[in-house]
Amino acid sequence: MGECTAWRPFLEQWSAEWIAGHDPEMDAPLAREVVRDTWLGFASASEDEVVAAEARLGRRLPPSLREFLFVTNGWRDAGNFIYRLAGTAELEWLRDTDDRSWIEVWEDLAEDGVEEDDDGEEAFGVQEAKVLARSLRLSLEGDAAVMLLDPDDVDENGEWAAYWLASWSGEGPERYDSFYDLMRQQWVSFHALRKPQGATRDHWDAEVERARCDALAGAVDGPLAVFAQAHEYGRERADVLSMQMKAMLGGWRDHVASLTWYSPDIDDLLLSPLFTAQLLPLLVRQDQLAHPHDLRPLPRLKEYAPAPVRALVADYEARTAQPGFRLTFGGPEFDAAVHAVADRLAGQPAFQAPDEPPMRTGPIVVTLYAGSGSRPEPDPLSDPAKVRAARVALCDEAWPELRAALRLWHPVCEDHIAPISLFADPVLAQLITPDRGREILATPRGTGPGLQ
Repeated sequence: MGECTAWRPFLEQWSAEWIAGHDPEMDAPLAREVVRDTWLGFASASEDEVVAAEARLGRRLPPSLREFLFVTNGWRDAGNFIYRLAGTAELEWLRDTDDRSWIEVWEDLAEDGVEEDDDGEEAFGVQEAKVLARSLRLSLEGDAAVMLLDPDDVDENGEWAAYWLASWSGEGPERYDSFYDLMRQQWVSFHALRKPQGATRDHWDAEVERARCDALAGAVDGPLAVFAQAHEYGRERADVLSMQMKAMLGGWRDHVASLTWYSPDIDDLLLSPLFTAQLLPLLVRQDQLAHPHDLRPLPRLKEYAPAPVRALVADYEARTAQPGFRLTFGGPEFDAAVHAVADRLAGQPAFQAPDEPPMRTGPIVVTLYAGSGSRPEPDPLSDPAKVRAARVALCDEAWPELRAALRLWHPVCEDHIAPISLFADPVLAQLITPDRGREILATPRGTGPGLQ
């Protein structure tokens, strides 16, 4: 963490953005001094106060906690579910506090696990119970959640491992390398849930926009890394952009389903040109291909999405049922170039053969040939392996033409960075392997006249 002054700008920003994100109708009132001073903390602890706490506890505190206390002797609202952190006079071993029930619960879980485990490995809950039994309690109030430090898990810098534990999380204690790392994660999760105005949100929105431009210029891994970081801070646009790149790299059905599973948070996306032109055809195709236990967003959209979205879905499905319906992949030039490839492939016998041989439901007929007369050659399209090999060869031949068509592609809106609607066509979905999807992403695209 470095010198204690490094805490202050971080905590000042935290305070300002927490206050900016405060909802008077949903949240407890802010203390008057918090609003007055724009500060969630308290006065700094003195050297004597820190030393006295260490003498009482019998251990020197880890550096990042010491530095924190020299900036503020306690803290309010350490994330969404911890309401108060201890100051020097309130730091206690968990076992000596009213919160020792955490230890008792995990000791019971460990005991049950030992009774059930017979493979010689440490049973579930045993290590967790040991950590809790020796931990220093950091938090004083929380929503069935607690923050802790482990004095027996110390790194080369003297930092103690830190833990976050909530009874409702469905997880055990979550480990972090230090108190600072835990606080940083609490800060990140606060942004993911509250999305307050301020420098942090502005920073990640700018980073997402920069990564979007880099992606259109042909960068792949860098933008994906930025989108993953921005996702941690709750920036939804990063998820929309990331999904398109991940779909091109494989598993498009899962990525589309995850992004479009309905909640009111995605209403803006569902009313955007990206949904109408790109995501809706994919959703319909995904639903056609879904297995019984797959995530199926389309029926959920039809039931819960706003009326304009339900109307869009109904209109699209009605059009797909009309004779002569054709998918649209983009602007006229790109659409024509893509259809030239897709139509030619679809006309090949290998793509007209079923993906799998039909199930036999009737009697098997065996034809016997006597003598040395001519016998008909077996139909190669009756062999699934030969069909797959023929399709691969045809796709290899067609790929350069589809790749060349990318120069004609343009995004339909500023949230569109890849031609994902290609996967709605069953033939093109076979042509675009993960390696070819990466090649598409690595190709500069959409840099011509502009949006469609």
